[in-house]
Amino acid sequence: MNFMRHKLPGIMLCTLIAGISTLLASLNAGSFSFEVIGAPVFAILIGMLITLFIPSLPEHSTLKNGIKFTSKKILQWAVIILGFSLNLGTIANVGAKSLPVIISTIAVSLITAIFLMKLLKVDKKVSCLIGVGSSICGGSAIAAAAPVIGADDEDVAQSISVIFLFNVLAALIFPALGHSIGLGTEGFAVFAGTAVNDTSSVTAASATAESIYNCDGILSAAVTVKLTRTLAIIPITLILAFIRTRNAKKSGSGGTDFSFKKIFPWFILYFIGASIITTIVGLMSDSSFTAFYNDSFITAAKWLAKFFISMAMCAIGLNTNIIKLVKNGGKPILMGFCCWTAITVVSIVVQKATGIYYTNI
Repeated sequence: MNFMRHKLPGIMLCTLIAGISTLLASLNAGSFSFEVIGAPVFAILIGMLITLFIPSLPEHSTLKNGIKFTSKKILQWAVIILGFSLNLGTIANVGAKSLPVIISTIAVSLITAIFLMKLLKVDKKVSCLIGVGSSICGGSAIAAAAPVIGADDEDVAQSISVIFLFNVLAALIFPALGHSIGLGTEGFAVFAGTAVNDTSSVTAASATAESIYNCDGILSAAVTVKLTRTLAIIPITLILAFIRTRNAKKSGSGGTDFSFKKIFPWFILYFIGASIITTIVGLMSDSSFTAFYNDSFITAAKWLAKFFISMAMCAIGLNTNIIKLVKNGGKPILMGFCCWTAITVVSIVVQKATGIYYTNI
């Protein structure tokens, strides 16, 4: 009864807005598909606009607990469910070739974020989220890292907004750019999978590239590279938890009961478990169950993970001051641009060095 009274109304509000956002993301305006923007971005924008015009709504006693629950717990559930889309066997077979590019782009993005954090004096948590979001997988990586570093909703909103901007630019620019500089079809798949952040934008860019290159297979290859990159969530969150514990103990800011165990991202273990289940099913002999799992279940899991992220982004938007966000947005946007540019250049350079650049599917 306490859950129904204190949390359900806020959860239902976020569910409603996530549903509207999902519908908006499915629309097209001429040749432009709103899928490039994505439901999570629509959700966070709607949440921020509601708070702008009705500031008291997120703090209403009937709604605030459910909104908080959605921005924290449901965000973690989204990451866990995302694990069901990862078949480690497929990733090992197809994604291994792109591993040097993935490692290089992740490293350069994080180094760029750290350097600019000090140079521009950007907030540490926002810098961390932009660096992680740019280097790994956009909103999903931010969702995983935020609770580990203790980021608040405005930190997440700032980071998601920056990532969104360069996702859209990448989806619009990269297909023509890749073709004009002579990237092969496999080269473009690796380029899209490593230099575009969010899965929806990777999908949009790759689908456009298939038309430009007149070649099937770019989309599936790019998504596999992207999923391989997603696995970096695991070590990154564990490293962040360790760093936060060490810093808290040095400064004494965490109190006497602060420990690695207390902030350990337990949901990451469930994320790993979900991917292991999918891998095991993938090794099983063909049957009606494996066909159902690989087709219907995984498709549903991907959709649910994205819907939960949209719900969480709505809750975060409801707790965010959009005016403050815009006023403080200059430096984070510059940081995001530098991370995005560094990843783009390094992806192309490492591909040339490893011979992927000109290869075709």
